[in-house]
Amino acid sequence: MSIITPVYRTDLGHLAECLDSVAAQTYADWEQIVVDDGSRQTALTQLLEIRARAEPRLRVITSNDNAGIVAASSTALASATGEFVVMLDHDDVLDPHALERLVAAMRMATDAPFGYSDNDILRADGRLAQPFYKPDFSLERLRSHNYVLHCVIARRQAVLDVGGFRVGFDGAQDHDLLLRLSELGAAVHVPEVLYHWREAPASVAADPDAKPYAYDAGVRSVQDHLDRVGVDATVATGTTPGVYRIERRVTGEPLVSVVIPTRGTSSMVWGDRRCHVVECVRSMLERSEYQRLEFVVVADTDTPSEVLAGLTALDSRRVGVVPFVAEFNFSAKVNAGADAASGDVLLILNDDTELIEPGSVGEMLGLLQQRDVGVVGAKLLYGDGTLQHAGHVFPGLATHALLGYPGDHPGPYRMCLVERECSGVTAAAAMITSARYAEFGGFDEQLPNNFNDVDLCFRMRSAGLRILWTPHAGWFHFESVTRDPTTGDAERDLLVSRWRHELECDPYFNPNLAPRRSDWLERPGRSGAPPYYRDERNRRRFG
Repeated sequence: MSIITPVYRTDLGHLAECLDSVAAQTYADWEQIVVDDGSRQTALTQLLEIRARAEPRLRVITSNDNAGIVAASSTALASATGEFVVMLDHDDVLDPHALERLVAAMRMATDAPFGYSDNDILRADGRLAQPFYKPDFSLERLRSHNYVLHCVIARRQAVLDVGGFRVGFDGAQDHDLLLRLSELGAAVHVPEVLYHWREAPASVAADPDAKPYAYDAGVRSVQDHLDRVGVDATVATGTTPGVYRIERRVTGEPLVSVVIPTRGTSSMVWGDRRCHVVECVRSMLERSEYQRLEFVVVADTDTPSEVLAGLTALDSRRVGVVPFVAEFNFSAKVNAGADAASGDVLLILNDDTELIEPGSVGEMLGLLQQRDVGVVGAKLLYGDGTLQHAGHVFPGLATHALLGYPGDHPGPYRMCLVERECSGVTAAAAMITSARYAEFGGFDEQLPNNFNDVDLCFRMRSAGLRILWTPHAGWFHFESVTRDPTTGDAERDLLVSRWRHELECDPYFNPNLAPRRSDWLERPGRSGAPPYYRDERNRRRFG
């Protein structure tokens, strides 16, 4: 294990704590390579000399000039001899079990080019705070921001094979390296806080705006990665430091069939009575920037005739109605719509939705055109502007991530600002190719009311496909005004019988978070924060 630590005019106390944390590791087979990048500080030189004499596993390389973090990291890498390398900042601190846990994970995941752990913030007052409980590897999220951060272990040969640290990417050198390593395969995640990221005055941990040059380098890193893997897109800085906005170009102009099951329900919304399906279609026709659309409305026989007339009056060439004569079955209705659709792509919408983001269809198409993507879901808001859907969350029966959060909230760890993998998305607004929908048999009609979307997403994930959610596609969803939202025991039992393991093990959640919640609240006592439960019932539930 070769630990790479570039140093430049660091606080001596912070550096001493960093070195101490390495010396205290329960895993003993390591070397630490500290590169003093032209600090020219006598006290720093003396500290490193004293430490190196006392610890034969510590090697110090001194550069005459300050060449930057990429050059210093490259010097350390060239000197490394370990099977694995670990990137450790000069003022950060490892948990005593960090190397042991990381090596064990890499030994188990033999195809993983790199691994990472959870981390927290080491505040200036010495307290640990803000634990970042990360998902398992999420390629799409890594493209939008470097959620991996610290602590990272990589196979040294893999790092060398992809070119090591690249000149010109100072400040984003880790993100750039991780993106290149991700092209070799998926990373392994250790869901433990093994790294304490120091909140020093000039660090990004303390001030996200401290290193603006890093974000410019980050844009170039992401753009280069997308170019290498054949994703036709442009990258720009996002609205928040460290988050990148990827705008994908749609290949061709595929016909998108918008499949909308309905029974023509009307209700009060924002003080006006509206027929939901008519307003759903109208919003798409009037606002969508992508206009190569056809609308396949699957209508129950009791749908009012004036509703059907109102639909065709919107655009008789693009709006068609498929009668549904059987007993209500949402899955069967969507399947009937898919059978009648002409498009290469299906956009399944609930009739009680209204388009918000004009670019939604194009955003979803750009993601869906990646060959390993099965379904793309969208951001849904309730009528009051609060968040209804940001991907499904498990363990337990599906719930919606961050349900009820403010609609413009960035979410914990910026998760509502970025495109990312999740275990499932709701069929209230979901896009899938017609060919793939047919290949997987569409929605299971044994699930007539609930969990049909969960089941389809699980089937696709079991075949190696990714399920994506994007914040850049959005609809209002006036949920539960068109049908009874209750969950039947038979459907629940069928889902559990098929997918018990998947329902209990969500790779995009984290075992340190309180289960069966949607708000990313940590389990009591995991980070030393005061417990949030107040009675024995909640202690049993979350403990």
